[in-house]
Amino acid sequence: MIEVASARNLALLVVAAIGSALLGAAMVEGNPAITIASGPDAHIHMIGAGEGASARPTTTVKPLSCEKLPNVPGHSITTALVEFPPNAYTPRHRHPGAVTAFVLSGRLRSQLEGGPAGTFGKGQTWFEPPGTVHLFAENASATEPAELLAIFVAEDDCGPLTILD
Repeated sequence: MIEVASARNLALLVVAAIGSALLGAAMVEGNPAITIASGPDAHIHMIGAGEGASARPTTTVKPLSCEKLPNVPGHSITTALVEFPPNAYTPRHRHPGAVTAFVLSGRLRSQLEGGPAGTFGKGQTWFEPPGTVHLFAENASATEPAELLAIFVAEDDCGPLTILD
C-alpha cells in the first residue's frame, strides 16, 4: 500500500511540474560555479558561497533522466536525486524552468524569495515556479543525511539544473 501511495504522489508531482511548464518555463544560462560530470554517474557539485557556507558540506545533484516532452514541444523533464550530507548547505540559486521537490529522507530547510523558511520531512514537497530565487536549502540535521527527488520541467537542452546567483 505504501508503494502505491508513493507512486501516486510521484505521478502527481510530475503532473504539477508539467503543468507549470505549460504556464511558462524559462531557461537561464549556465554558471561556472557549478561542476558537471557526464556519463552514467553524472553529477553536479554545488560550490558553497556566502558567510559560513564554505565551511559546510555541499549538496550533490545526480541527474537520473532527461526526456523531451512530446506533448509540450521545446520542453523536457529532468529527474534528479539531490543528496544533502549532514549539515549540508546550498546558497542562493535558481533553476531553469519549474521544480517540484519531494523529500525522500531526512529533514530539509528551504526558503524561496518572498516566502517564509520551511522545514520539510520525508514525504513532503515544495514547488518552485520558473525563475524563482531559492534563498537557501540546507539539511536540518548536523548528524543525519537527507535526500530529495527533484523534477525539473524546462526548455529542451537538459543543461545545468542549478544556477548560483
